[in-house]
Amino acid sequence: MNAHKHKNENETMPAIEVTDLTVAYREKPVLWDVDFQAPQRQLLAIVGPNGAGKSTLIKSILGILKPAAGRVLVMGKGYRPQSRYIGYVPQRGSVDWDFPTNVLDVVLMGRYGHLGWFRRPSKEDRSFAMECLEKVGMADFTNRQISQLSGGQQQRVFIARAFIQDAPIYLMDEPFAGVDATTEKSIIALLRELKTKGKTVVCVHHDLQTLKEYFDYVMLLNVRRVALGPVKDVLTQDNLRRAYGGRAAFLAGDKDEDGTQNSKEASSVES
Repeated sequence: MNAHKHKNENETMPAIEVTDLTVAYREKPVLWDVDFQAPQRQLLAIVGPNGAGKSTLIKSILGILKPAAGRVLVMGKGYRPQSRYIGYVPQRGSVDWDFPTNVLDVVLMGRYGHLGWFRRPSKEDRSFAMECLEKVGMADFTNRQISQLSGGQQQRVFIARAFIQDAPIYLMDEPFAGVDATTEKSIIALLRELKTKGKTVVCVHHDLQTLKEYFDYVMLLNVRRVALGPVKDVLTQDNLRRAYGGRAAFLAGDKDEDGTQNSKEASSVES
């Protein structure tokens, strides 16, 4: 009976739980008293204007940034002992692409959490790496230096590196930035596949037009948490106005007849 109760608790606890999180740069708050819960087995987007603290929230969950206050739990525990629980795709602009390594080796780096730093990848690891590269359409580039790839290709390699971690939770900072429409569709198909396998995916996202199509849950963030919940409940004009100010009226407007978005603001990327 107790074992069954414990299993049910594990299934219902948030994949990520952030409580009273405050992060400041040079004493200026970037995140202020933020509460955030990511339910298990869902696709969740974090959206908000430039400077809202979206990337800061991701880095705080990962322990890359130290908060001034608050706590982060991953599957009910502090992140450090749970580091193998998270696969991470950073913003492409934050990576040193001149590092001399090829595509296959970048992807295999995602296995180090399972292998440890001193064990060499096995034949099975390499086979899994090729499978992940196949899924993102990069299997023909295994020996290419990452510095020789286009921006979209580099992004796909880092997504493959996250997939090979085979983690229960994935944090992705602007995974669709710099990729073409075809690649974007293939990436969201992969994210849905992860969800089908019981994974939790949290993405910093900028395109309000695709929120309802791509994601189950959304958090609107602007230094403070504005709203969190199912996309259909959160994406209201009132919440958008609170997150984006006076610009909200056209942020979630219809697309033009040619399919382009009316608002450039929603396409901006946090630095």
